[in-house]
Amino acid sequence: QVQVVGSGGGLVQPGGSLRLSCVASGFPWDDYAIGWFRQAPGKQREGLSCIGSDDVTSYADSVQGRFTISRDKAKNTVYLQMNSLKSEDTAIYYCAVEVQSNRCPDWYGMDYWGEGALVTVSS
Repeated sequence: QVQVVGSGGGLVQPGGSLRLSCVASGFPWDDYAIGWFRQAPGKQREGLSCIGSDDVTSYADSVQGRFTISRDKAKNTVYLQMNSLKSEDTAIYYCAVEVQSNRCPDWYGMDYWGEGALVTVSS
């Protein structure tokens, strides 16, 4: 059974750090990409970062240099380490899986989604 479970949201002060986790299991394919997305109130969902089974990563300009995506294949887990957080990073964060691919399409093309995790950056 395919499962995608995201976790790790919370409240953090500006300049602080937070790590999100995404456990993806039950996929019958060897190749799949996992991406992180977010949606702030009143804004469209945006892609932040993606990692493929080949460990190739990509980042949106808005988080490049601040966020790092990594993968622990033994644990079927992908992490998003978020540093130097800003108030504008406040949003609901989602992880999603694109099967049979090592790249993430736009958010509407992803195949499986985890539940969102609220990240609030505020003093």
